[in-house]
Amino acid sequence: MATDYDAPRRNESDELGEDSLEELKARRNEAQSAAVDVDETDTAESFELPGADLSGEELTVRVLPKQADEFTCGSCFLVHHRSRLAETRGNAFICRDCAA
Repeated sequence: MATDYDAPRRNESDELGEDSLEELKARRNEAQSAAVDVDETDTAESFELPGADLSGEELTVRVLPKQADEFTCGSCFLVHHRSRLAETRGNAFICRDCAA
């Protein structure tokens, strides 16, 4: 009988490794085949479409007054922390975003 020396050598431990790999693949396929019970109406309600009528919705937001370490930008009129102050133009404070 001729021997192919280029062929990879196989022993009993290789065969055991292949058997366990096949078992793992079978277990994985069994786990993935489980059906998931998803209610389509629940998933559809969680998405908001652009232009949707939200007039019946109420939001509860707690508004805090401007703190001592904050300023209102004279350009964008947003309230920023003092660390965002870039310059003062007359009596108006300008944030870093508007000054750039």
